[in-house]
Amino acid sequence: MNEVDLDVRWYAGARSYRGNTVPPIQVHAATENTIILRQSIADSFEAPFLYLMFGADRALLLDTGATADAGIFPLRETVDELLDGWLRQHPKAGYELVVAHSHAHGDHVAADGQFADRALTRVVGHTADDVAGFFGVAHWPRNAALFDLGGRVLEVIPTPGHHPSAIAIYDQSTGLLLTGDSVYPGRLDVLDFPAFQASLRTLCEIAAAHPVTAVLGAHIEMSAQPGRDFPRGSTWHPDEAPLPLTALDLQTISDAATAAAGRRGAHRYRNFIIWNGPCRWETAVQFGRLLLFRVSGR
Repeated sequence: MNEVDLDVRWYAGARSYRGNTVPPIQVHAATENTIILRQSIADSFEAPFLYLMFGADRALLLDTGATADAGIFPLRETVDELLDGWLRQHPKAGYELVVAHSHAHGDHVAADGQFADRALTRVVGHTADDVAGFFGVAHWPRNAALFDLGGRVLEVIPTPGHHPSAIAIYDQSTGLLLTGDSVYPGRLDVLDFPAFQASLRTLCEIAAAHPVTAVLGAHIEMSAQPGRDFPRGSTWHPDEAPLPLTALDLQTISDAATAAAGRRGAHRYRNFIIWNGPCRWETAVQFGRLLLFRVSGR
């Protein structure tokens, strides 16, 4: 199994850091063939994480971020540079790019259009039927499917609950489990609670059956202070919680979901918060916190 480097400091949202201009996309090589990209918080409070994985025959980009405008968010340019670098080291005629999504919310699909005219590129559709059809998932969401990048097999796992077409991806070569918005250090906003519970059980089963190096989601919304999140909409995240979670965290979140079932509202834990239902009171509190955050100059 490839050694994974997750020792990285993500930019907190300022447009400059130690005298250097912060790029619109921060790029970190977790392994030679696994790239983590993060959209700048200064450009989008969502600041999603995207994942680019190279195989011998094709690469897969998971998610396209929160901004369509390539002038603000040059995702295709960044991905093309990374692909060019990979192909210089690993020449391959007809090398393909697959653009897929952890789910179809706007902050994960906005830059799809940047790839619409790119040669040797397939962009996966946004519905559960689209995803199941492309990856060959039978009897969605009960079964998973294997997708071969060429000497690198990914397990594509349906995980509805946050969104009907949500998936997780387990990478056999690194042990990384990519979970989108289903599991990450932040506010786990649940649309369909029974489906969310079932998906968490599936992820726990995956973690029990396979070595999991780290669980990597699509956002960081928690601070390093246990139980404390940054207010929704904040474009400044000083002292964030780390991105990686563990297999033990998966079980903790699954247990927390069992405890929260049937209980509307926000259920706060050390490094995540489960939002069960509209959470109108918590939404109002978040808005008030955001105003205070901005007034304080942070």
